[in-house]
Amino acid sequence: MQGYIIHINKVKDEDLIVSILTRDLLVDTYRFYGARHATINLGYKIDFEIQQSTRSNIAQLRGVIQLASKWYAQRDRMHIWQLFIPLFYKHLKGIDSIEPFYFDLLEECSEKWLLQNPKRVAIEAYIKLLGFEGRLHDDFTCFVCEQKIQENPAIVRGFLLGHEKCIYKNTFEAQAIQELFSHKSTLFFDDFDREKLWDIVLEGL
Repeated sequence: MQGYIIHINKVKDEDLIVSILTRDLLVDTYRFYGARHATINLGYKIDFEIQQSTRSNIAQLRGVIQLASKWYAQRDRMHIWQLFIPLFYKHLKGIDSIEPFYFDLLEECSEKWLLQNPKRVAIEAYIKLLGFEGRLHDDFTCFVCEQKIQENPAIVRGFLLGHEKCIYKNTFEAQAIQELFSHKSTLFFDDFDREKLWDIVLEGL
């Protein structure tokens, strides 16, 4: 079984509860500190086995093999990945059986992470997720006053659009937002706006 480690929680005696996103499941596993195993870390993709325990309802994590990407050793890229990937845990926590979309989205991001700006990759992935879940409000209607937005929109968490006077947030070029929503592309955003969008992503999926 393969998956991404999207959450790690330390428990007694340095043991860990490791949450892994696979193609079909979000599985919580228990890793004993004293066991012989490969190094694991938040954000790693691993191949692993789980062993059911008669003493606990949490399966034991066994046979871990790290499936490393080339960019794992690049500190800056790994840091951004480790800020991005826990958002999936917060979003999917409590759901056992999930659709392959979420795993496949991380696979796509991982492939792009080395060659593209990782924050741009994350922003575009966020929009794809909103579209998949039917939460992408691309009709340029203010979510506060429910009136059409004729000028550059402001954006809040969940990429909800509003008038600047309604939500008191910074605005973005309307054409750039349309390109982002329609084609899942950050092409028309400069680095300053990219950082603002990244901050919105970090608020949660």
